[in-house]
Amino acid sequence: MTSIALFGTSADPPTAGHQKILCWLSYHYDWVMVWASDNPFKTHQTPLEHRAAMLRLLIEDIDPPRHNIQLRTELSNPRALMTAQTAHEYWSEAELTLVIGADLVEQLPRWYRVEELMQLVQLLVVPRPGYVLRQENLERLRQMGATVSIADLTVPDVSSTAYREEGDSDVIIPPIEAYIHREQLYECQDVSREKLPAH
Repeated sequence: MTSIALFGTSADPPTAGHQKILCWLSYHYDWVMVWASDNPFKTHQTPLEHRAAMLRLLIEDIDPPRHNIQLRTELSNPRALMTAQTAHEYWSEAELTLVIGADLVEQLPRWYRVEELMQLVQLLVVPRPGYVLRQENLERLRQMGATVSIADLTVPDVSSTAYREEGDSDVIIPPIEAYIHREQLYECQDVSREKLPAH
């Protein structure tokens, strides 16, 4: 059976950590479908089309190229259930796995019609620095019908928030930093531009 990883992310902006996750997924699943989405629990600074464009740059920057990663903007929906239903319509014979960060495990039971979501997808939890995966939270998901796995992956301690708030250019890859400056997406770009060497 074809295995498909579903990886939606706020991507505000996408980071080097997101890129590492995509690479790892591409070696463990037949296909990786990625999209930018609005998280109902967050306030987003950047329009969705810019975040999708930055994700495309992130995928294109992977070296060596991984041809089983696809940007699928049609999967974008604030509600994971709607995304899973769309994916199931496209790939009804595939095994679908929804990829989530460890920071979402505790809030997941409050997601929209989460029991229905668990019937459509398996869950893969990606560890994140600073977030402890508590067994009671994982067990709660399993009691709700989820099939839960933990990714054997160490993700860099970087976050989109660190870039937005501090302009830390180490968080993002150069093509995305160039895009951010060109489109003037974040207030922090002025801070990070001051750090660039003069030509």
